[in-house]
Amino acid sequence: MTWCASSVLLCTCCIWICHGQAVPLVINTWPFVKATAQAWTTLTAPGSRNTGVLDAVEKGCSACEAEQCDFTVGFGGSPDEDGETTLDAMIMSGADMDVGSVCDLRHVKHAIATARAVMDYTTHTTLSGLQATAFALEMGLKLTNLSTPASSHSYYSWKEARCQPNFRQHVSPKASDACGPYQPIEEGVSDRSPRPADDPAQRGWPSSGNHDTIAMVAIDADGHIAAGASSNGASHKVPGRVGDACVAGGAAYADDEVGGCGSTGDGDLHLRFQPCYQAVESMRQGMSPKLAAEDAILRIAKHYPQYVGALFAVDKAGNHAGASHGWIFQYAFQTHDTKEPEIVTVQPVSIMTPQVTHEVQVT
Repeated sequence: MTWCASSVLLCTCCIWICHGQAVPLVINTWPFVKATAQAWTTLTAPGSRNTGVLDAVEKGCSACEAEQCDFTVGFGGSPDEDGETTLDAMIMSGADMDVGSVCDLRHVKHAIATARAVMDYTTHTTLSGLQATAFALEMGLKLTNLSTPASSHSYYSWKEARCQPNFRQHVSPKASDACGPYQPIEEGVSDRSPRPADDPAQRGWPSSGNHDTIAMVAIDADGHIAAGASSNGASHKVPGRVGDACVAGGAAYADDEVGGCGSTGDGDLHLRFQPCYQAVESMRQGMSPKLAAEDAILRIAKHYPQYVGALFAVDKAGNHAGASHGWIFQYAFQTHDTKEPEIVTVQPVSIMTPQVTHEVQVT
């Protein structure tokens, strides 16, 4: 028996191939190892079959919400233009493709628990806004203030900095110089060129300290797969903005027949490309997790060279790999062989650099 202790190095992309006792498995974006460990404990608890993978993903992401992982998950982070923290979350069963999600959830801390309730107690896929809050209260969750002194300080500092950076464009006053309220202007609306590198929306988010999302996949010993994600979105977003963390295929995806995926980064672009759906479908067509992850990332970077994001892909046997663009990415995983969560570092891939693959298999 061996555990994964070797990485596979591309000239611009570090990936990881695991062999040995690969499932059960928990894997998630970023080194949020307390979330990994909580999910693993839930997954491997006696009597955890039937709903074990869903419970593991819910409990793992809930741990990150409670811990306020990097202040980009859960309460007290990423205030919008009005200073309010709102939450997005989803959970998905790979056995029957059922999904529950909440978008723009307000005044309730437990986003993924609310998403699980949407899955379990309605035939809907998504609830949003204050109506999602009302539903959460019906389900027994508590009303609370999601703001904290830290998030309030972030908001007022942003206001003092003339609301920089922000996500507005083609408005008056000029978004790069002033706060709103804004009015639309016609000039420039027809210009569909990519965002320039110095665009305010590209300068501060996402970044190494603003990860945006925990996305998680769990696979049990019977091969059942679940995926989920939770986020408080982009700092200083336009109120009402919905990110990829509440959309199946954007931040996470699962299919018992194939595998799963979790992503992090620019959620607006992820909504346009659905990288986790793409990665799983690529694995269905025969791609390895490494190639599927890289392909999904490069599809975005081809159109948006300033794109910042990453994902991991895992097949149903538990082999996994990561790919990133614009930053160094890390993800955590745990199996029976690792004993505790292990962290994998992924170097960014470039659409301009030829790939030279050197694969090392651990058997």
